[in-house]
Amino acid sequence: MKIGIVKEARPGDSRVPFLPASVKKIVDVGGAVEIEKGLGSSLGLPDEAYVEAGASVAASRKELFESSQMVLSLHRLGADDVKLLKSGTILISYLDPFSDQAGLDLLAAQGVSAISMEMIPRTTIAQKMDALSSQANLAGYQAVITAAQHLGKIFPMMSTPAGTIPPARVFIIGAGVAGLQAIATAKRLGAIVEAFDTRPVVEEQVRSLGGRFVKIDLGETGETDQGYAKQLTEEQIARQREGMAKHCEKSDVVITTAQVFGRKAPVIVTADMVARMKPGSVIVDLAVDSGGNVEGSEAGKVVEKGGVKIVGTTPLPALVAADASLMYSNNLHALVLHFWDKEQKSFALKLEDEIIQGSLVTHSGEICHERFK
Repeated sequence: MKIGIVKEARPGDSRVPFLPASVKKIVDVGGAVEIEKGLGSSLGLPDEAYVEAGASVAASRKELFESSQMVLSLHRLGADDVKLLKSGTILISYLDPFSDQAGLDLLAAQGVSAISMEMIPRTTIAQKMDALSSQANLAGYQAVITAAQHLGKIFPMMSTPAGTIPPARVFIIGAGVAGLQAIATAKRLGAIVEAFDTRPVVEEQVRSLGGRFVKIDLGETGETDQGYAKQLTEEQIARQREGMAKHCEKSDVVITTAQVFGRKAPVIVTADMVARMKPGSVIVDLAVDSGGNVEGSEAGKVVEKGGVKIVGTTPLPALVAADASLMYSNNLHALVLHFWDKEQKSFALKLEDEIIQGSLVTHSGEICHERFK
């Protein structure tokens, strides 16, 4: 089976979908790998590094699409690229299936079997393929680093002959993968860390990382079978905002990570809450790509409201592109190898497997996933 790997075309994202070490793992089991010229250039990786790992270099992006039985990518492909894929091609990438219906329709019409990395089930066996979690981990870390760069003060307490500098106060909303990493990072930098989540079950995890868990009575809440927070009612969101307002007021940094899988992110920090924060404070909105948790946040921009900076930098994992590429590459090759048929030297699309059932979005000329039909 010939596997084609394409260079990321989205401006501002320097991540690389597949690294030479992953190429070697595929070649070692009999796969043929072809890369687009300059695949690793954003990380300073020459094509020769891929050739040494066993890959060939395509003459053009067009030729790569037309000749590959499987294509690996970071972000979803554009319409012109999809139209170059042969019927029966297996595509594995982020597909943004909740907001790109036209893209799914085109993949189906082209006869592509498209696997969405967003839809990989959160199960033990699929953990090593879970790109959402691996990238969220890095996003949580980078959110704290980005906040520190915008904040006009240091995070740790410091005693000097000129006086004592108090530690920064950081309030993290949402204690999922990104939130927990943000808690750990802010704590390591010496900040006083508070965190809130609608799921009381995460309190122990927050405390184990050195954070103080903020309790707000919202009534009945919980999480989905995939581990995501359940969507709150409007009444619960109002009570949540009221309870969080006083913690935002006294914080130097607020990091919001609250997302509901497959839905628009809830606005939990309103303009009124921002107005009550101290001038010089920083808010980092990790949910900005899915609508934003902060009223007034803008994707890709830093806006200032009343002296408070609202950071909508995206995608944050791209700011640590070397590690983000390593993790995504590992996720991809783990998925490919899990379904690799060593005798046929090809990827076996096992339609009855729970991982494939959860992540295969288009197949045999139609949208096959129940959630997107």
